[in-house]
Formats: sequence, structure tokens, C-alpha cells
Amino acid sequence: MILYSIENDFLKVVITSKGAELQSVLTKENQLEYLWQANEKFWAKKSPVLFPIVGGLKNNSYSYQNKTFNLSRHGFARENEFSILKTTETSIQFLLENSEKTLLVFPFQFKFIIEYALQSSKLICNYLVENLSDDEMYFSVGAHPAFNVPLSDSTIFSDWILEFNQPETIGIFPLTADGLLKAQPIPFLQNSNQIKLTKDLFYKDALVFKHLQSNQLKLISNKSQHGIKMQFDGFPFFGIWSAKDADFICLEPWCGVADSENNTGEITQKEGINILKSNETFSRTWSIELF
Repeated sequence: MILYSIENDFLKVVITSKGAELQSVLTKENQLEYLWQANEKFWAKKSPVLFPIVGGLKNNSYSYQNKTFNLSRHGFARENEFSILKTTETSIQFLLENSEKTLLVFPFQFKFIIEYALQSSKLICNYLVENLSDDEMYFSVGAHPAFNVPLSDSTIFSDWILEFNQPETIGIFPLTADGLLKAQPIPFLQNSNQIKLTKDLFYKDALVFKHLQSNQLKLISNKSQHGIKMQFDGFPFFGIWSAKDADFICLEPWCGVADSENNTGEITQKEGINILKSNETFSRTWSIELF
């Protein structure tokens, strides 16, 4: 595991080679740390990358071409060492390729490139997936960054809100004890673009949204000048999560989602699965602007 850093006049960002996981997102002007710094009492990770699945599988397994494969929650990328493709002062590209080990649980040949780049006070994350197999590849990819809440010492968790850039009338899909999505949503937002943060909001696990109207989300407080604006074009699913009573919030754009409790287990029929033809590439970008 090796730590790498990129920086400009506004930000310094640290990433580890294990999982290409963000470790620190710091504003230079006031040395404010935006990224959760991990605490095993609550959650020991900071910003895992979810690939080649998002969430959990029914019975931790899936079927493909009459074979059964076992794959744990959120996939294997977060536990693997990435190599470096390219680095500059303000950007870095990480690479994960298939191996004998990955082929045992994910029978596809691939390249997975993660690029982090700085642009003023914005951190941009690009995902690029290339299918090197002869057959179509079935996969999901997603982000799981955790941000400190409160961001200011003078505020508490419940002083903060999440604000979408569009009014939403939408339900959330509850999770079973096994981490599977229930079939029917429960009402959540009614022509509203704000979620007031409270600790008990996450006592029953994550808030899972499908097909939001919005492509931006802000973490803000009327008691603080600091906050985050996340942009997430092209991600059809979105998760919001915090560990019980922890001082962080995960904002998670996903191209993929956990299995439903009614899932057949056949990966070609999995909700939200991405299908990539041989030698084609898939890309998605999310970003956070810090203030």
C-alpha cells in the first residue's frame, strides 16, 4: 500500500494504492479536512470504490453461463492494489486489471481505470471500464465517499441538510437484514429538494434512491460557510448512508444497485447491471466542489 498526493493552490488530496481509495481531501486556505478519517468504532473505511458490483448479492452469489460465482458485498476493487498509469501534480490515474484471482469470482477480462484530478476547488473522479473479453461483460461501479459532518466545530450533525438541485417526489427502497432491496419503496420526499440530517435517519441502514431527477446534491448548513456540492451525471442510483451515531455522511452515486429480495441470481437479469460489448469502454464521472 502506497500513498500518493495531488494538489493545486486550493486543495491537497491523498489517495492510497489499495483500492485507489481517497484518504484525505483538505482545503489549503483553512486546513479543513472534508473526508471522514475512519474510526473502527463506527466504520473503518473512507471512500471505497465499488466494482464489479454495487451492494450485496442474494446469497453472495450470482449465475453466469450456468456457473455460480461468489462475490462479496461491493466487489473486490476496494481490497486490491492498483498500479499507477500516469501522474501529474494535479492528477493521477490508477489501474486495476483482471488476474487469476479475479477470474475465479468475475469471469471477465477487463481494465478498470480511476482518475482523480483537481480543478480549482473541485475534485473530479473519472471511472473508465474496458472489456477485454470476447463476450459481453456484466458489471456495476459506484462511489462510497464519506464526508465529515459537522464540517465546522461550531455546528452539530443536525444543523446540516442535503439539498438536491431539483424538487423530488420519490421513495426510498428499504434494505433487508441481509442487505437486499425490498421490492416496494416507501414514501420519502414529496415535491421537496431537502433532507434534514438526523442520526436516526440511518438507524435502518442506507437511503436508496432510484432515478432521481437531480444530478447535483449539496451538503450545507445555515450555520456554516463551508459545504460540498456533488455532481453525478449518468448515475441512475444513489445511496446516502451513515453508520449508527457516526459523524459522517456517505454520498454514493451508483451505476448498479444491490440485489432485490426477489432476484433470480442470474447476472444478465440483474437490475441496473451494465452490459459492455467486447473491446468497448464505459465511463462515468462524479465530482465534488468544496467551499
